[in-house]
Amino acid sequence: MSDFLLTQVINFGTPFIGIILLLGALGLPVGASVVVIAAGAFSQQGVLNWYEVIIIGLVCAVLGDMLSYGMGYYAKGWVEKRFGNSPAWVNASNSFQKQAGLAIYLTRWLVTAIAIPTNWIAGGSGYKFSRFLFYDVSGELTWLLVYGGLGYWFGSQWELVYDFINNFGGLVLGVVFFGFGLRMAWNWREKKRLAVESEPA
Repeated sequence: MSDFLLTQVINFGTPFIGIILLLGALGLPVGASVVVIAAGAFSQQGVLNWYEVIIIGLVCAVLGDMLSYGMGYYAKGWVEKRFGNSPAWVNASNSFQKQAGLAIYLTRWLVTAIAIPTNWIAGGSGYKFSRFLFYDVSGELTWLLVYGGLGYWFGSQWELVYDFINNFGGLVLGVVFFGFGLRMAWNWREKKRLAVESEPA
């Protein structure tokens, strides 16, 4: 699949990259990260214009994120009917509101595997769109500059960069889930302790 994508990048240039980033931002497994890294390498070789890649890539990636945010927003009524009275949903929504900016920014480029669920939660929890857009643009620009910049810097060895980032991203995702699990266990322990302490002697 990657070889096919790279061939199309060479054949159709920046517009094709924009389409890939749009589809990737909607959750389709189209290999957006490998395309961005390769685009940096191709820019170094003069095949692509790096400034065009940044501008068109940013617009398309943000557009895709806005659409997935909208999916969460318009599903909000259904979610509230189904889970609105659930303490777990209320707690999750409140927690997200407190740390949403950081979550949105980091999932654009560091923990990309959970970017789409983050967009859905942002829309479904009523997170302010202007704030979402600010952190989204910042994160996507970081993604393009870091990933594309590495591809540009390493040139013909960009595939080694992709392998490293792919493995590193998996490690970060594992750490995130491990930390989330520890936090849930700690919260459960504290609630149980408070419940015991509040019981009459």
